[in-house]
Amino acid sequence: MLLHKGKIGLLFVTVVFFCLCSEVQVDALTIAQDGEARAVIIVAPDSSEPERHAAAELAEFLHQITGAKFTISNTLLYGRPVLFVGPKFAKLIDSDFSTDGLGNDGIVIQTKGNALVLAGGEPRGTLYAVYTFLEDHVGCRWWSSKVSTIPKKPTLKVGELNVRYVPPLEYRESFWFDAFDGDWAVRNKSNGNSERLDAKRGGKHSYQGFVHTFFPLIRPDKYFKDHPEWFSEIDGKRKHERAQLCLTNEEMRKELVKNLKARLRSNPAATIASVSQNDWHGNCQCSKCAAVDKREGSPAGSLLRFVNAVAADIEEEFPNVAISTLAYQYTRKPPKNVKPRHNVIVRLCSIECSFSKPLSDERNKKFRDDIIGWSKVCNRLYIWDYTTDFRHYVMPHPNLRVLGPNVKFFVDHNVKGIFEQGAYQSYGSEMAELRAWVLAKLLWDPTRDGGKLIDEFIDGYYGVAGPHIKAYLKVTHDAVEASGEWLGCFSQHTAKFLSLETLSKGWGHLKAAEEAVKDNPALRFRVQVAQLPVMYVFMMRWDEMRKKARAAGLDWPMPDSIKTTYEQFLEVAKKKNITRLNEWSSGFGVLEKALERAKK
Repeated sequence: MLLHKGKIGLLFVTVVFFCLCSEVQVDALTIAQDGEARAVIIVAPDSSEPERHAAAELAEFLHQITGAKFTISNTLLYGRPVLFVGPKFAKLIDSDFSTDGLGNDGIVIQTKGNALVLAGGEPRGTLYAVYTFLEDHVGCRWWSSKVSTIPKKPTLKVGELNVRYVPPLEYRESFWFDAFDGDWAVRNKSNGNSERLDAKRGGKHSYQGFVHTFFPLIRPDKYFKDHPEWFSEIDGKRKHERAQLCLTNEEMRKELVKNLKARLRSNPAATIASVSQNDWHGNCQCSKCAAVDKREGSPAGSLLRFVNAVAADIEEEFPNVAISTLAYQYTRKPPKNVKPRHNVIVRLCSIECSFSKPLSDERNKKFRDDIIGWSKVCNRLYIWDYTTDFRHYVMPHPNLRVLGPNVKFFVDHNVKGIFEQGAYQSYGSEMAELRAWVLAKLLWDPTRDGGKLIDEFIDGYYGVAGPHIKAYLKVTHDAVEASGEWLGCFSQHTAKFLSLETLSKGWGHLKAAEEAVKDNPALRFRVQVAQLPVMYVFMMRWDEMRKKARAAGLDWPMPDSIKTTYEQFLEVAKKKNITRLNEWSSGFGVLEKALERAKK
């Protein structure tokens, strides 16, 4: 039970006495011995909500690991090992201890004598220190919201530790459906807008209006009739259909700022406000806008001048809110002269890139040139990256080999935040849990090897089926590399790399994976979910694939009937709670049409 603040003085004396008696360095700090707790968890009585939650999480996972029940207290029993959670008393262990430079998320993991300090910056650093300790020094893994690996160690000891780490990315969002779970997100150190992170889980970076906010802030149905000059001039005519705003119109900017301030007042949690173009082209070509864009060599010129003005207008009332805009499609090229204000975030989008090759590859030269340009002028450069196939969520999408190199590429070019967009509406996208976990690890520490992380996840999530899953993924990734195809985020199911040979070979590995875990229902179901992408492509191209198999004299890998295949697909999809097969609709109608075609 925690003491009241009035007892802090007594605690201070007790702690000082304990620390003075613990100067002798021990070989290992014993947390638990033979299933009994040896250490006590200490938090300050005036600790923050995230620090208290960090202590509770530490106690719970240590209980799962050792079988022992751990006490969370403000009082000490002389001679017992202590686990200090939070920075309040860290100076008693190390007189030089400081949270300076740790920011919101930086961590300290430090042993001295019979004490372990798990602390960090406010508000999330202490939470991250606890989870990092449990991961890196105990062996816990939280693969998904439903699957974890918690080791069993009735005796738990730790040697000398001295870790101080600040993540290079201030904003880290693995935008996959399962990754929105608050516990998974905080344990894997994601802090983006969409994760369900409440106060005790350290909160998050919260947007007011996430993206494409021009028309939500200046609604055409409200303003166009009386103020057509506030909207794009295209071919000599003011328009609002598939258009943008006239960014040199001062009256429009004043109205937008008024509307934005009203929204921010009603959303005090917001740390970022989006002022960004609509999700299409149609930028203003009036003489004033065109002149600015000509001088700047890019339509990003008029956009950034406008956004800078908005950022200046809101700064006095909202000093802790940054204005976010896009470098996207027609605004991707950086301007020649204007630079973002200190409270402006530019989100550069990689939507036109090929993801079968790393962004450093020559085929992605245009994007590489743009990020180099923005990195020279923008102190808060964010990335909107794409890690799924929006047209076919449940289809092989062999981009795993570029995840690690791409995150490192971003950080090497002065990027401070990354939004990794995946299949965000449903479970069941191809290797969704793998991508979400690997991306979270890379965003926290971009120096890690993406390939090793992929192997680690597969081994932990699929067990003895892991080698067969790796073999399947190798087949699809080798195929797209051999094909030389441009793997975008809207790839078709008719892509060359999705050949009969590739799919049949991959299916063989997937069936071997299922056989390896046939006596383990949980692992077998995970493998069955991994099989859905190959089944999906076979069904979408059923007649074509059957003809090719007959012509080549190859064995047919699927059931004889598409109806049987479809029923098997639906059974697994329903159990997995898959509700979307693409970004725009459920997608199941597409499969039903394939079923009807095959019947004819």
